[in-house]
Amino acid sequence: MNQSLNDEEHKKAREAIMMHVRKVVPYALMVAVASGLYLISQVFGKIENGTMSYFQILLSIKAFLGSWLGLRGINQKFFKINPWVFKNHLFPFSLVVIIILLSQFMYL
Repeated sequence: MNQSLNDEEHKKAREAIMMHVRKVVPYALMVAVASGLYLISQVFGKIENGTMSYFQILLSIKAFLGSWLGLRGINQKFFKINPWVFKNHLFPFSLVVIIILLSQFMYL
């Protein structure tokens, strides 16, 4: 897009796309967090011998990070509360990447 448009057209086109993204993404993240919390209740299993398994530890870390993202999204979308910390999008994006990587390591 940047190659075929001048700077002003690029800004307008980008803002038009972002307008729709801002409407859809927070709800999609909330659905993902809600379904993730339900699935954790179904998959976590029993803690045996007083220690959690490797799978349970990674699942717990994913649940914590996903819950933080969900709480952030709910605060922003429903209560119009901006994030207290990490106001840019780099930190939440990196959490999503970490969650994806943890998903890959869970089954090793």
